[in-house]
Amino acid sequence: METVIPFFPLGLVVYPGEDLNLHVFEPRYRQLVNECLEEEKTFGIPAFIDNKLPGYGTEVHVTTLHQRYDDGRMDVKTKGLRVFKLNEFQNPLPGKLYAGGSVQFIQPSPDPTPNQYLAPLLSRLERLYDLLQIETDYNPKKATDFSYRISHKVGLSIEQEYEILTLDRESDRQQLLIQHLDKVIPVVADMERTKERIRLNGHFKNLDPLTF
Repeated sequence: METVIPFFPLGLVVYPGEDLNLHVFEPRYRQLVNECLEEEKTFGIPAFIDNKLPGYGTEVHVTTLHQRYDDGRMDVKTKGLRVFKLNEFQNPLPGKLYAGGSVQFIQPSPDPTPNQYLAPLLSRLERLYDLLQIETDYNPKKATDFSYRISHKVGLSIEQEYEILTLDRESDRQQLLIQHLDKVIPVVADMERTKERIRLNGHFKNLDPLTF
């Protein structure tokens, strides 16, 4: 079933459940957000990559009007709701300043064991964060769709983040993240070894004598 919604295209990927803060300053988007606040309706953030709309995005709703400035600008907090596929794009919508279009909301495919790859994914995340000396800020036991909550935190390109958005099974998303981490972790580990060699260069070292 198709639905027409307003669009706020951005050069980033938003996931369901994600909190996103927006500074709204263009007249068209001020109109959009004001309508969403007054009518309690949602809008869509289609991903804008390489100067085009590849086709997927996320429906969001405004959770908080944080600040309204005298000149009409706004700071708002939004939250991602569900993924959509873009069917038709209109710029602008009739009688509006902003763009919009018809979308089809994506229903997740059946996934009997959505977290079957969670254990190997968590072990790789722990290894990466240990190498980077970054504290973890996620709890895999508190929510579903764990992949959405960490995809911005593992060094994916925007194209890879977009690919995650297009996958409608959690297990598939987790597999893709594991493949990415298997490539990234050796590179990060090698960088850390290089940094350690640089730190040691020029310092006195305790060296074991070699026996020939």
